[in-house]
Formats: sequence, C-alpha cells, structure tokens
Amino acid sequence: MDDTLALRVDEPAPEPAADEERPSRAAGPRRPLISRRFAILLSLAPASVIELLPQSPGALQTLAGLWLLFGAPVLLWRGITARIVTTGTAALLLSVGFTVMTDIVVALTVNTALPPLGVERPLTRLILTVATAGAVLVLGVLAPEPPRSETPLWQTLLAARGLRPVAAVGALALVLAVAGPIRLNNGLGGAVSTVALVVVAALICLLLLRRARYPVEVLEFGLYCASAALLLITSLRGQFITGHDIQKEFLYFRLALGGEYWDISTYTDPYNACLSITLLPVSVFQLTALSDTAIFKVVLPLLFAFTPVLVHRAVRNVAPRVVALISAMYFIIFPTFLTDMPYLGRQEIAFLLLGCAMVVLTDSDGSLPLRRIVFVVLLGGIVLSHYSTTYVVVGTLAVSYLLDKVWRLVSRRGRERARRKRREDRMLSFLTWWVVLVPAALALLWSGPLTHTGGQLERTLSSVASAVLGGESESGSSDTAYSILGGEKVPATERLKEYKADLLKQTAAERGEGGDYLPLKEVNGLSTPVVEVPTMKLTLVGRVLDAVGISVPGLNGGLRQAAALFFQVMAMAGFVVALWARRSAFRPVRDQVTIAAGAWFMVAVFTLVPQLSVDYSLLRAFQQGLFFFAPFLATATLWALRWARHRTVPLACVLLAGLLLDLSGVVPKVLGGYPAQVQLSNSGQYYSIYYPHAEERRAALWLDARVGKEGTGLVQTDRFSYSRLQALLTHPTLADIHPAALRSDSYVLLGTTPTRTGRVTVFYGGDLITYQYPMKVLDSRDLIYSNGGAVIYR
Repeated sequence: MDDTLALRVDEPAPEPAADEERPSRAAGPRRPLISRRFAILLSLAPASVIELLPQSPGALQTLAGLWLLFGAPVLLWRGITARIVTTGTAALLLSVGFTVMTDIVVALTVNTALPPLGVERPLTRLILTVATAGAVLVLGVLAPEPPRSETPLWQTLLAARGLRPVAAVGALALVLAVAGPIRLNNGLGGAVSTVALVVVAALICLLLLRRARYPVEVLEFGLYCASAALLLITSLRGQFITGHDIQKEFLYFRLALGGEYWDISTYTDPYNACLSITLLPVSVFQLTALSDTAIFKVVLPLLFAFTPVLVHRAVRNVAPRVVALISAMYFIIFPTFLTDMPYLGRQEIAFLLLGCAMVVLTDSDGSLPLRRIVFVVLLGGIVLSHYSTTYVVVGTLAVSYLLDKVWRLVSRRGRERARRKRREDRMLSFLTWWVVLVPAALALLWSGPLTHTGGQLERTLSSVASAVLGGESESGSSDTAYSILGGEKVPATERLKEYKADLLKQTAAERGEGGDYLPLKEVNGLSTPVVEVPTMKLTLVGRVLDAVGISVPGLNGGLRQAAALFFQVMAMAGFVVALWARRSAFRPVRDQVTIAAGAWFMVAVFTLVPQLSVDYSLLRAFQQGLFFFAPFLATATLWALRWARHRTVPLACVLLAGLLLDLSGVVPKVLGGYPAQVQLSNSGQYYSIYYPHAEERRAALWLDARVGKEGTGLVQTDRFSYSRLQALLTHPTLADIHPAALRSDSYVLLGTTPTRTGRVTVFYGGDLITYQYPMKVLDSRDLIYSNGGAVIYR
C-alpha cells in the first residue's frame, strides 16, 4: 500500500516510527571502562594545552578549537536534550542549538565581567580558551549521562540502509559546490556550479522516492548535504567577503576582534548588537586557525545548514514522513535560501535557533512545562542573534495566541459540538501568555536599555503608524508585486526620481546656507538615465525555442512569477486541505493552525504596509514563515497531485526538482534571456554590486592612507562600493555620489563597476536601481589615482 496520498497504515500522522527515530533501548554494546561523559571531560585538557601553546600547528589548533566550541558541548548537551525531546535525532539537533548559545553566552560573560576587574582585552585566545573549557567542564559535571543502552547515532548511521547511495550523491554535491565557486572566482565558467545544482536536485528526489526504505537518520543526513551544498555554492563566491548584509556584519566582527572587546556603546548600531556576528565569530577565530573570511563563508553557512533538518524534524513530530520531507525541501527551494541567506550571518544563526524552538514546540510527548521553558530560552538566543527575526517571531506568537483565544471562545458556543471537540478544547495550548510576553520583554530590554539599538524599530513603527493613520508613506518594495495580496512594481525611473527628490530635500538646508554642493541648475541639467539589468545571451536551446515562436525572456519571467504564485496559493490552500479535506496527509492540532495562521498574517502585513517591505524583505519574511506553514504547503501539494494515485510522489519529485532548477538559476542558464545570477556567473546585478575586486581594495587602501596623512578630507563613493570597502575606509565617508549629493571638496572613489561601465546602482525604497552616471560632472576634478579597476578624483 503506497503513501502517496494521505495516511499510510505504517505512517500514523502524529507519531514517529519507533523502529527508526526513538533512541534504541535494547541491549547495547558492552559497558566501556569509562563513561562517554568522563572521556569527553578528559579530552578538554589536551585540547586546552594545544590552544595555549604558542606554536601549535594550525590544523591541530583548528581541531582543538572546534572540539572545545562545538564537538564536546554538543555531546554533553545531548544528555540534557534527551530529557526535553523524545527522539534521538531531535536531541542531537537541539544540542547544536544549545551549543551555539553556550558559545555566545560564554563570550558575553567574559566580555562583561572582566573589564570591571581591570582586564581591558577580555576576548583573547587565553581567556576564551579557559572560559570555554571551564564552561564545558561545568556542563559535563551537571549534564546527565545518555542512557548506556542507547546506540550512538554515528553507529546507527553507519549501519543504516541507504547510507552509501545518499552519502555518495551528497558528497558529490558538496565537492562540486566547493569546486564551482572556486572556478568562478578564478575567472572560469559556471558549468561546475550548474552541475552541482543538478546533483542537489537529484539528491532530494532520491530522498523522497526512497523515504520508506531509508532510516530517518539517512534522510536527515541527505537533507544536510543538500542544504550545505546550496549554501556553499553562494557563500564561497569571491576571494573576499561577498554579499550584501554580510559586508557590514564582517565590519562589526572585525571591530570586536581588533580591540578583543565588544563595546556596544562605541557603535550603537543594530548590527553591532547581534552577538551571532560579533562574539560568536570572535570565539571561533581566536580558538581556531581559520581565517576571518572562512568563518563567515564556511562556518556560519554549515551551522545554518542544520536548519532544514530541523524543519524536517519539527514537521515529522506531527505529520507523516512524506509531508516532513517535502516541507524541508520547500524550505531549501525557496529562492531566498540560496540567494540571500548566505549573506545574512546573523539571521542564519537566528533561524538555527528558531528551528530548534519549533522542534521543541511540536514534540508533544515531552513535558509541557519544560518544553515551554526551553522554547522561551531558545527565543532568548534569537534575541541575542538577530533583532528582525525576533520581532517577526514575537508578532507571529502574539497573533497566534489571540487566534487561539478566539477559537476557544467560539468553540464553547453551541452544545452540539462533538465529544472530540470538547476534549480538544480542554487540551492545554502550548502558547500561554508568558511564552509570548517574556520574549517580547527580552527583545525590548536588549534593544533598549542594554544596547540602545532600537532606533530602527522605532523609525519603522513610526512609519507604519503614519501609513495606517493616513499620513504620508512611501511606496513599498517591488517584491510585493509577487504577492497575491497586493502590491505593485514601481518603475525604476519613478524610483530614481523619488531618490533624487529625497537627496535634494536632505541637502536643502545646507545648500541654503552656502553648503559646498553642486548648484541646483547644474544638478537638474545632468542626465542620469536608468539602465535595465542586462540579460544573458540566448543559448542554443534558447535560440531553438525562439525560432519556434517562444519568447525565452517571457518564459523565464513567467516561470518565476508562476513559482511565486504557486508558493502562496498552496500555502493558503494547505489550511483548507489540512482542516477539511477527507484525505489529507496532515491533520494539524489547534496550536499548529493558529501559529501558521499567525505567520501568514505577518507575511500579509509585510505586503500591505510599505515600510515593512522596505526595512525587512518580504521574501525573508516568507522564508521565516515556512518554519510554521511549510507542512500546510506540503499537504496541499500532495492533495493537488492525488489524482496521480501511486505516481503522486514521483510527480512531486518532478515539481520540486523543477522549482529548484529554475529558482536556483539552472534553467535560465541553460536558456539564456534572463539576468545572470552570481552563483553561476561572473556577471549580473548581484555580481556588479556585491563582488569585491582586488583593484578597488588597493585603491581604497591608498586613499585611506592619503587622507590619514593629510589629516582631513571627505571621501565619497557609491553605496555598494562603500559596502564592499567599508572595512578599509576608516575616515569620514559619504556613501553616495549622485550629483544631488556630490560635494565639490571631496575625494570621489569609483569602484570597479562604475569605473568599467559607468553605471551606478542605488538601493532605495526596497529596490535596486541602476543608472548611467554623468561622468562629465567629474571633469573639473583631478584624476589622482587609477589602476584599471578603480579611479580616484580630487
């Protein structure tokens, strides 16, 4: 009997299969001479010695540091988490989240406690080694020993059926995912990265098709390989730090590392308040021989790669295996996962902890009071990791709590309700008032009196209030055009006009006082035409389609729009199917419905309130929402394909693989006629604005030295050149060179893209706008530096 539709006889919805996922309590191996916990504690001494020796080999130091920071704590936390959740893989995954929180808290403790005692640099290797080893020692003393009858997970995995094919395909995907970006970084083509994405698609199909034959450990191992490969394909691009937010994240990490002390009062910026990108990377850097760039490009993505596995585990607690797998696959297929998450280190860690929280929430066999406490603790870790993720989670929980209260109130009316409904009404909800209130209070405390970084939240809420009350509001990000709830794509020419008007408004006061800006007449006389994002040339396949009358650019755009529509329609349809369809693959309880509805409500708010879509990407909000409504999306998919009967899951494989190959850029790469994507090409919009070049870095260092020698001078460069070079430009810099903002007394640094193409890109109103820069405005200045990839005017 197949499980392509609803509930299989051997797949009861809410309960994991006992022969696969629960810790084995059968007769285990012979009792060892020393306990595992004692062996781990003994290992701390040699690891600490290696860390403290001045001339330890780099490889040895890296192994010792990774063991102290991650290996030993994960194994020790395993004894505690086994008492919180009821399955072996869930306990191990939860241990990873607690280990990351431990590393953050240890660094924060020494950073806070030692300076009042006269220690000016508390984040040195010596101090962090002693503190980390001490924390692990205390954890080892307090943590209970895992049951001796339990077979270690690594032994279960090695003996598991299906490990060889999954490991082979997963290893191939990882090798190609590393080799592909390296080739691109050296000026070669993107064929290897393209093949890597095809292999990842093959891997998710293998997992889904063989889900009934492979143990859950093998399936989750395969999911980890697939997600890690997708992340590395993007994160490894560039010899230096490449991406959007990650550039600024890296800067604040370097500031904390430079003084070996994290001081929020020096830079009260929300980024600086995210310990996931300051204290955590500092600890990894100090205790290992890994480079600073490797931490952001490799370590953080590999930690985040556990998140889809956590999504699978959380859904598997309450739904059949097929629903759990498809839910996790939708999480990694959604385009934000590949194109943006590798550039958001702080959100990668926050999402890891959110995944752990969802595992705790859905594991209903555990103690409810304990699970609530652990859930709130994990949300506290999110508060320390990323502000925006915290606000969205708190909003989701608040809406869910209110929906639950309304639901229960309505359910009590009408005595004709069935006994089953009355029993359900008496059941305790996971969410209670303090589970919502405590994280909200922690978020306000952290962003308020502790770090004073709540300015962005205040400005956003002020803009939202103004828009809701009918005041002046800006148009939202054009990402809302993909939403079925509303929104429109603002033309780039209109956006650029708004941008110019805003700049003139900002500089009006100084202009009136004789400020050193270009005259308005000259500014208005300069042409800055919008430049459309170039598309790739049609390939042979694309030319064949074009010859038979199929517009390839139209096809590519239509597929993307169809994918956006599919995600939204299926996510909403999933509620109807799960609650009322006769043959639903997933029967949610009230908590799951209300929290998923709360997440969908937050996505709707981001769509309908313009400022929210600008300050926090709508696509990132949807990615976060998948933690909650992914099983509904998976359920609707299976229900929509139910007509195929025993071919339902194979068709789902085709659908998922097709979505992955299109949204990751493989289909546009094969056809052409679509803007190039940075993970597959050395061209395209993301490549132009985020990819760092050695020439512009040399120019920035030269200019910074000159300004430092002269002792005065303002530097101006475009926003994205500044983003790439901000760690090198230590003197006053204005990140704008639009004629309306240009100062006549400044140095003007043009990065690689403006130098070679004359094009400048700005980010305004949540959109990227590229325009042709009027180079004649610089003719009156002296060209004082040029190296072929960057120029400087004075």
